[in-house]
Amino acid sequence: MRRQSALFLAVLLAVLLALPALSAAAAAPVFPPGLRVGLEPAAGLRSAHGFPGFEDSDRQVAVTIFDLPGAAYDKIARSAFAMPELGFTEVGREMFRFVGGVGSLINGRTRKGDTDRHIWFLVARPVAGDVNDLAMLIRVEVPANAREVYSDAVVRKMLASVTLRPSPTEERLGLLPFKFTDLAGFRVIKVTATGAVVLTEGPTDDISKQPYAVVSIARGAPDRSSDHARFARNLLANAPLRDLTMTSADSMRINGSPGFEIRARGANPSGQPVTLVQWLRFGGADSFVRVVAIAHQDDWDRTFNRFRALRDGIELR
Repeated sequence: MRRQSALFLAVLLAVLLALPALSAAAAAPVFPPGLRVGLEPAAGLRSAHGFPGFEDSDRQVAVTIFDLPGAAYDKIARSAFAMPELGFTEVGREMFRFVGGVGSLINGRTRKGDTDRHIWFLVARPVAGDVNDLAMLIRVEVPANAREVYSDAVVRKMLASVTLRPSPTEERLGLLPFKFTDLAGFRVIKVTATGAVVLTEGPTDDISKQPYAVVSIARGAPDRSSDHARFARNLLANAPLRDLTMTSADSMRINGSPGFEIRARGANPSGQPVTLVQWLRFGGADSFVRVVAIAHQDDWDRTFNRFRALRDGIELR
């Protein structure tokens, strides 16, 4: 009986001792709202105010996470590797493995004001998995007087926990300054980090083969309504079409606000003939909502009214 009790106590002690390790192993990464990049923040770090990432405001420690399109990778990699030219000393570079893949870890020391600081940059892009079109940059800044708490080992452990996830579409939609009250039969396939929403219809996400629309909001609209036409034409030059020919341009009211419509024809990147409409809806200050809708010419008549319903279903928050 005593032997069984001793065995039971030994097993119970082993389980209790294992609990902290199990809890640590079960820790989940924290993703800043709308980002595809997350990590397990070191003790003392909280969600940041004013930038995507985490901070310890008392110790002036910041972990900034940049979730960028894949095309930005070369630029951010060059910037990170240029640390010596930017006045950093004791610069180190290495390949670094983290939960979501492998990247380049660059670190060095610099002086900001009257304080010495240690900076780490983790740069990576996914090569496999569910996440694509991503260039990731994580910047960790630790003042010298906080190194006892945020040591190299602590920072490395945190960066090793970096995890990637597919684009959180619903989460990103909730962060936008506008919402859709009528999708008109279209579905959201992408919300970019800059706040543009791509919608389409059909069984796939291949917008080269089916009608689609891009909705965004931006600043920089002209003060005078007499400049709306010129402004709209200049924006249309960025449309993803070849041989673009404008067929009409008219000012109008959209949901009670000043607006401007341009219709045009052209060819998509595959050379197929398509028709386009661009609507600009001007709001307060210098902001404007932009809707660009494109369909193959054979689909235009059946989709135009739905494009218009989608436009009219955009409500500012």
